[in-house]
Amino acid sequence: MLNHIEIMGRLGRDPELRHTQSGTPVASFSLAVDRDFKDKSTGERATDWIDVVAWRSTGEFVSKYLSKGRMVVVEGRLQIRDWTDKEGGKRRAAEVIANNVYFADSKPGDGQRSGQSKSTKEDNDFGLPAGFQPGDSFADLADDDGDLPF
Repeated sequence: MLNHIEIMGRLGRDPELRHTQSGTPVASFSLAVDRDFKDKSTGERATDWIDVVAWRSTGEFVSKYLSKGRMVVVEGRLQIRDWTDKEGGKRRAAEVIANNVYFADSKPGDGQRSGQSKSTKEDNDFGLPAGFQPGDSFADLADDDGDLPF
């Protein structure tokens, strides 16, 4: 059988790190995940709030490096948990048990959020010239002889 889930969304709150009685770290947080379609009447996308639980080193990583608003990808499995509340009612919750959590945005404070962009050879993987900004128009090459390489 297969129980594998991958979701991408923004943290709705800072992760909460706790420890079990035996000292095992466990972090919990919720992700805001937009649906793929828009509501016909409002034209807006609905958002699902998905609870995520990360154990051991993954939980420690999450609590140390993630905060409200960060975009992340969570890879794990879906788990349904049943319990009885204080009034004796049966309750059920679905949550994702994270195996891996990945950053899906640039790190805070690097200028990306304020509309600035870094463009030096060291800062990008595309070999763009220093000072190149997204949206700049293309220019003809000065030494272009017109021959195609194929």
